[in-house]
Amino acid sequence: MKQLITWKSKENRKPLLIMGARQTGKTWLMKEFGKTNFEKIAYISFYNNKRMDDVFQEDFNIERILMSLNIESGITITPNDTLIIFDEIQESKKALESLKYFCEEAKDYAVVAAGSLLGVAIHNGVSYPVGKVELLDLYPLNFREFLYAMDEENLANVLETKDYTIIDNFQDKYLFWLKNYYYVGGMPEVVNEFRLHKDYQEVRNIQTNIIRQYEGDFGKHADNHSLERIRQVWNSIPMQLSKENKKFFFGQIKKGARSSEYELAIQWLVDSGLVHKVNRVNEPHVPLKAYTNMNIYKLFMLDIGLLGALSELDAASILEGNDIFIEFKGALTEQYVLQQIIADTKYTPYYYGTDKSTFEQDFLIQRGKNVIPIEVKAEGNIKSQSLKAYCDKFHPEKAIRFSTRKYIDQDWMENIPLYAICNL
Repeated sequence: MKQLITWKSKENRKPLLIMGARQTGKTWLMKEFGKTNFEKIAYISFYNNKRMDDVFQEDFNIERILMSLNIESGITITPNDTLIIFDEIQESKKALESLKYFCEEAKDYAVVAAGSLLGVAIHNGVSYPVGKVELLDLYPLNFREFLYAMDEENLANVLETKDYTIIDNFQDKYLFWLKNYYYVGGMPEVVNEFRLHKDYQEVRNIQTNIIRQYEGDFGKHADNHSLERIRQVWNSIPMQLSKENKKFFFGQIKKGARSSEYELAIQWLVDSGLVHKVNRVNEPHVPLKAYTNMNIYKLFMLDIGLLGALSELDAASILEGNDIFIEFKGALTEQYVLQQIIADTKYTPYYYGTDKSTFEQDFLIQRGKNVIPIEVKAEGNIKSQSLKAYCDKFHPEKAIRFSTRKYIDQDWMENIPLYAICNL
């Protein structure tokens, strides 16, 4: 919301495209932003709306388009005080293209657009208005936002102070909510249900429903050639993450499977926002992007709660920590860390390894001129052998370990509690 308010007041404002998977709250966010920051909202959904799609087929005369939007929305659109919302814009290729003309010819009009499978549509030949729009990524709630939703505003706020003399005093509270976040995750509808009723079974029902909707999208929006492979990749993610070596192995989808057979399926899932791809770098040097191995990566889901649902982990396993969970705890914790880095820090995560290396580094980030290795520890046992081996070999300025332990600065390595990843 803060980013949207900043966008509104920009002098050279361009139309804004909100990117994000289905059910992450894009429609709610646009409408709430309109309600609280504009006098009027002209809301247009292109879902099953041939009439509005036809409006954009004729030409890109903005005056004519605005007249049609007035009629469709029942609102008289005026510059600066009306928010024009284009929802499910991926359903109308020409509407997406029209954002270029709003940018060039109608700068006084505030236009915000979103679509569930926008990334897929753009890669499928939709004319994308390069340089004429701004982008905003919307993710499931991160852990800090989850605390706000649970009315734990003080716990959330104190994290941002980085004052561990206060933060560490409330470790038991943070760990209690962290376990719940592992199960609930950050999908807005799921979080809201848990906030209201604390009903773990209903949480799982909603998560299962969301997964079914995603799987329904595979059939609606993917071609027949890719469909079965998308399903195979999607269903294999829990198994892939539960391995000691979390590199994505195609042979575990089916015997003899090759990466070339599944490239399009994986790209479809990445474009739709349903999975995150973390590439391996063979040399940890700046810029990390230049040392990326595009053929070797880990795949994570967009949300830790959905990963638990797809894995059929029950609430007791996570909250009470039985044997099933202990075996899968590393997978959930790495998923959690990845999700927080993406949604609550400015960094792009990679990981380190080589074909001959005896150790891997869970994540790497680039901070200024430095490459920072990150180790993830799910258990109280925090011996960091692979992190030590990495540091002995590459001598980074600093190393980071995320664990359930309190904050420690050991000079060469900083231990940050899992609940404070926003302070990375």
